[in-house]
Amino acid sequence: MFEVLQYKVGGLLYMPAFQKNIVQKISQKKLPRLTSAAFCLEDSIRDESLDAAEKSLQFILRELDGVKNLPLVFVRIRSPRHLKIFHEAIGSRSKILTGYILPKFDMSNAPEYLKLAREINLPIMPTLETDRVANLLTRRTELLSLKEILDDSKKIVLNIRVGVNDFCNLYGLRRDVRRTIYDIGIVRDVLTGILNVFAKDYVVAGSVWNFFGGNFWADGLRREIELDRLNGFIGKSAIHPAQLPIIFDGMKVSRTDLEDAEQILNWKSDTHGVLKSFDGSRMNEVKCHTTWARRIKILSELYGVIE
Repeated sequence: MFEVLQYKVGGLLYMPAFQKNIVQKISQKKLPRLTSAAFCLEDSIRDESLDAAEKSLQFILRELDGVKNLPLVFVRIRSPRHLKIFHEAIGSRSKILTGYILPKFDMSNAPEYLKLAREINLPIMPTLETDRVANLLTRRTELLSLKEILDDSKKIVLNIRVGVNDFCNLYGLRRDVRRTIYDIGIVRDVLTGILNVFAKDYVVAGSVWNFFGGNFWADGLRREIELDRLNGFIGKSAIHPAQLPIIFDGMKVSRTDLEDAEQILNWKSDTHGVLKSFDGSRMNEVKCHTTWARRIKILSELYGVIE
């Protein structure tokens, strides 16, 4: 079911297509809580190494075929032209490829991307990360135009993703380990605009956390995940396996939330639309909380419950 698949992406681990020993790591379950993997052929690969990277990825996809309980598998390509070439040569021959990540997605390339994506008919995850999305002078028109054109292909749009490192780079900014992306006001405003336009109809995934070693990184990641959830992001991009268990735990729901969600989804009253929560601490209202309840129920089934 596509609605559930949207939430199964969870922590998306990015890795270069040259990743060594990845077949062994995945087949031997050496990457705890790996729900989805993204093999990158874009920013992480130098132009002159693209052919070699594609050959490496072709081998990886072939070797992963037959491995049980695979994560969702995505390829991050470079452009519409690259999507066409890669899929014809390699992607169409893979039985395990879930779909494609479309970088630098904006109205300069969206029509061509989506035309090809509909022909390929695999799930896509557009990544919003360009100046046309970030710049206040173009943001509103750009986001509304992207929403309109994506709605025509909604049945294959798995997640909307955001590239906060690209947004930060536009302004020469970078958060440190003690700060979340929400502390950078100019980027926070861009994210708020994206959520405002897309979160009602799509799963919008949280941004990458750049730290995986030293002090405080895990605490910072947990704090940002909490703010992601509060603001409407679901899941997160990961750049290191150490981040995956923390992201996975951040997808779990509380026992109180699950009980309230089930109360809302199983509502029987013909007259009343409001009732106290099971623990008596808050109000549950069917008309206001049904969408939230459906999301909580799906997350509980995929990631579990915090007792």
